[in-house]
Amino acid sequence: MKTILEIIRKEFIQFKRDPKMRMIVLVAPIIQLIFLGYAANMDVEKVHIALYDQDKSVTSRKLIEDFTAVEIFNYDYAAKDYDEVTELLNEAKIICAIVIPNNFEKEIEQKRTAEVQLLFDGSDGNTASISAGYIQNVLNRFNQKMMEENFAKIGLKLKPVNNINIETRFWYNQELKTRNYMVPAIFGLLLMIVTSLLTSLAVVKEKEIGTLEQLIVTPIKPYQLIVGKLVPFFILGIISIILALGAMFIVFGIVVRGSFLFLFLSSFVFILSTLGLGLFVSTISKTQQQAMMIAIFVVMMPMVYLSGFAFPIENMPDIIQLITYAIPLRYFITIIRGVILKGIGFAELWPQLTILFLMGITILTMSTLRFKKRLE
Repeated sequence: MKTILEIIRKEFIQFKRDPKMRMIVLVAPIIQLIFLGYAANMDVEKVHIALYDQDKSVTSRKLIEDFTAVEIFNYDYAAKDYDEVTELLNEAKIICAIVIPNNFEKEIEQKRTAEVQLLFDGSDGNTASISAGYIQNVLNRFNQKMMEENFAKIGLKLKPVNNINIETRFWYNQELKTRNYMVPAIFGLLLMIVTSLLTSLAVVKEKEIGTLEQLIVTPIKPYQLIVGKLVPFFILGIISIILALGAMFIVFGIVVRGSFLFLFLSSFVFILSTLGLGLFVSTISKTQQQAMMIAIFVVMMPMVYLSGFAFPIENMPDIIQLITYAIPLRYFITIIRGVILKGIGFAELWPQLTILFLMGITILTMSTLRFKKRLE
């Protein structure tokens, strides 16, 4: 035990003497959480539109006024022809062009169906679909208003066809902000980076400077060296969790609705797998640059893409969905989003925690055996 404590002490002394490492562990996670938290925002807060009014009637101007009255719409351009509309869409200056055709007012007055053309920049499908919903709401309200006016002209009052009152409530994310959904996942991503990347770099650094060979020829046993190497990064991972949770609350106002104890327990279980992956990368790398490239492109990027961090797993092909079951970050993101956003705990998330624990033990054990074999 004393030997292990001395190795741990050596690692912390080395950490203290390395200002770059301190920046990576203590400062970088907070900066990345803030930057990614603001950058990972898929909310559509402004819809830039152009209106091409071919009718130029009182009714068409009323429709234009309905759009300008809604704050979310930026009425940037009054197009003169289709060529200008095409140019605005090609240059990505607008999201949608609304074309009001000739005889628009005449069709409404004669109680016929009047058409309005919507031309979207569909290169960003998410923005286009959300914007289409906003525009459709305005057109529905305008259509309702026109019907009421037409009925009023003949002395009738438009009555609702049913008595259903729809009351909508959004749980867990009442403001429907993407940031509230993404930031907890970023927290898990940063924990993976701090523990797996730094573990692999620290061990490979020992190889490069020759101190690992010196440790091998000492009476230190392989398991003592492995434990002494991994424990400091486990502690640094816990420190990163505390810093990230604090930044998440102070900067974004996101509070942990569930149990802190369960969140830390889940983080501990997740760290088992990330430390194991970092240790495995160190066994197949000869330089720090090589370790970093393998950790990023072989370990981290597949986890980001296949964990549900940014892309819904349900939308992936069936074969890819099967592969995601082997990604530890998938289960951890489900846990942290459940604990932070929904306030649920062990009763609901024990299957994910159990799988994460089994994966962590397996990965860490296999990596330890491989590392031990290399030492021997």
